[in-house]
Amino acid sequence: MKVIAAYLLAVLGGNANPSAVDLKNILGSVGAEVDDERIEFLLSEVKGKDITELIASGREKLASVPSGGGVAVAAAAPAAGGAAAPAAEAKKEEKVEEKEESDDDMGFSLFD
Repeated sequence: MKVIAAYLLAVLGGNANPSAVDLKNILGSVGAEVDDERIEFLLSEVKGKDITELIASGREKLASVPSGGGVAVAAAAPAAGGAAAPAAEAKKEEKVEEKEESDDDMGFSLFD
């Protein structure tokens, strides 16, 4: 992400085709580590492409990604049906534990 951010900063600064040296200078100015492989990969992917078109196509791809609202409900529905039996068992176990605790007082209370 930092390499992409450096690339976008260079483009916003007026450099339509930033080089690896430009990106290294930007990253170095903020003390970030420079990964030459990532820089070269990014530059090879964006070579000859307009950044505004790349951003527009990325937005189109993100628009088709589910936002998670409907997915969470659909995923929770099967889990709720299957979780009813274990929940009942847990309640029974809690009741059993309460009886054991009441037996610890040996039939009398300190405040009687």
